[in-house]
Amino acid sequence: MNDADATSTETGHVERIRARGHENVSGEHGSTVEVTTDDWLTPAGDCIVGVEADTTPADFDDTFVDACQSSEATITAEFAVDSGGETLTDTITGRGDPEITFEGDRSLVGRTSEYVDGRTVFVGADGAAADLDRELIDALADGAALTLTLTVEPGES
Repeated sequence: MNDADATSTETGHVERIRARGHENVSGEHGSTVEVTTDDWLTPAGDCIVGVEADTTPADFDDTFVDACQSSEATITAEFAVDSGGETLTDTITGRGDPEITFEGDRSLVGRTSEYVDGRTVFVGADGAAADLDRELIDALADGAALTLTLTVEPGES
């Protein structure tokens, strides 16, 4: 069963994924950002900012998926971290692509490049893990809860 929230608004469609940080979150990768369902993370996973995600691209609502499969779609990824009394947020914006399949059943990846595989949820992003706010990354390294909100604004087909 999908624990994530899938909603539609007047202007777009939303998927909400819950995960948590891990002591090995470093947020140093310059071209990708990733959230995984795995419950572990090695230091080599420098693009991974959240573990134990409650959903994957394969679980996303069909309406959300359809909207993302346009190169004109704008996809906004908001990373929100509860850091003991305050919520830290940062945003990365990318776009959709007709080749994105949303078949990934273990993790989801946003990319600054045009590369697409089953884990890809957006391409052509204006940032990656290395571009996220350092306070947010530090809180994730301390194990803070992460809510990733993906919002797609459909473009012209």
